[in-house]
Amino acid sequence: METNIAKLRKELKLTQEELGDKVDVTRQTIISLEQGRYNPSLELAYKITKTLKAKKIEDVFIFKNR
Repeated sequence: METNIAKLRKELKLTQEELGDKVDVTRQTIISLEQGRYNPSLELAYKITKTLKAKKIEDVFIFKNR
């Protein structure tokens, strides 16, 4: 899954660690999400979307049907 997490996070001037702290996950989880190596739970996706001030989950997470 592709994401816009890094782009949106940088626009808000948040580090990976700061974002992780805000959504209760480790910096390593944020790294994995940004690199597309980890698919979040719906709850985590919602928390990240809200923290990054995006309107919809689809603005942060790009689901590509294979």
